[in-house]
Amino acid sequence: MSGLLAGKRLLITGVITDASIAFSAAKVAQEAGATVVLTGFGRLSLVERIAKRLPEPAPVIELDVTNPEHLGGLADKVREHVDGLDGVLHSIGFAPQSCLGGGFLDAPWEDVATALQISTFSYKSLAMAALPLMSRGGSVVGLTFDATKAWPVYDWMGVAKAGLESANRYLALHLGKQGIRSNLVSAGPLRTMAAKSIPGFEQFEEAWAERAPLGWDLGDPEPTARAICALLSDWFPATTGEVVHVDGGYHALGA
Repeated sequence: MSGLLAGKRLLITGVITDASIAFSAAKVAQEAGATVVLTGFGRLSLVERIAKRLPEPAPVIELDVTNPEHLGGLADKVREHVDGLDGVLHSIGFAPQSCLGGGFLDAPWEDVATALQISTFSYKSLAMAALPLMSRGGSVVGLTFDATKAWPVYDWMGVAKAGLESANRYLALHLGKQGIRSNLVSAGPLRTMAAKSIPGFEQFEEAWAERAPLGWDLGDPEPTARAICALLSDWFPATTGEVVHVDGGYHALGA
């Protein structure tokens, strides 16, 4: 993928550990020639340490996607490092424990609202915060987990992902007028920190490892990262509102 993203300026959210999809995407993007700026929330010092493990250390900007001040000031913070953006990766999701692990019928609205704001609405929020930095040909990419089915233990996060997939289509509709694409990558299960926070997530792992036609490596986020970088590149100039599956082909199978 050498040179695929040469000269591109990318904002990548969601780097928590070097096992995260976002970290792998940042690494592949840099290797493909991009300049990368990261965002972090909460333990910024941890994200800054992880950023130093990239091929080129990347600056880290604090961003809470539920904070209007952070969103409103994002463009100025990014301009301290690059003069514009060609692409944005939304790798953000969270649901309180009551919303996962079989608690679908009991989760209170307050917790569900949190899951929807952070995992669904923030896709639009991030895109709009970055929009002043983007021009025609830009790309927004997010991460989903196949929302066409009801998965055991995924519960309200599954609902949030279904909303994200719908929001992706509407974002494609409205940003298309400005020549900006919006697409999602639907990855199979990976052993990230986010996955470990979901009680019973090993049920997904076992199914994928056994049934994916191409096989599935639970510890390798690079295939997903490559798909992200392809969508951030100029090689999909007429693709928007799409969900690209990177799951070993599991989604194509019957029950």
